Amino acid sequence: MDSSALLAELPRLRRYARALVGERAAADDLVQDTLERAWSRIAQWRQGSDLRAWLFSIMHNLRVDQLRRPGLNTLPMEDEDCAVPTRATQSDRLELVDLDTALARLPEEQRAVLLLIAIEEMRYDEVAAALGIPIGTVMSRLSRGRERLRLILDGRPLSTNLRVVR
Repeated sequence: MDSSALLAELPRLRRYARALVGERAAADDLVQDTLERAWSRIAQWRQGSDLRAWLFSIMHNLRVDQLRRPGLNTLPMEDEDCAVPTRATQSDRLELVDLDTALARLPEEQRAVLLLIAIEEMRYDEVAAALGIPIGTVMSRLSRGRERLRLILDGRPLSTNLRVVR
């Protein structure tokens, strides 16, 4: 048997599936399942027997299996109901302006280290080589810069570590 014989039976299979199931999408699924089962078990079909009767019996048995299998109570959904939630972007521009302002308030040495690591994704040793400072200084400036940036963005007052020298 070839695939053209199966394809020739498609209109009858669809009609029967629609009569069995009632819903077009479910009927198409049943036809697809029937054809898949028939194709995977083509060796069980006896040459010379009625192909249509064999296909209808497969479809009937699949439908009986569907009815026996406990199913979930579902409601059909429309495509409009499946809107993908997205994050609101109205405040993005304001957040960028705030970040730019906060970065401008950082001391130059902290800002340089912070930008090279966060924006340029450089490693500590690369930043140390680029700025000509020890790695420990890079880590220290980065830590202090992040903390200061966090305080500025939170709107908290910056602490000044000034000592009175006499």
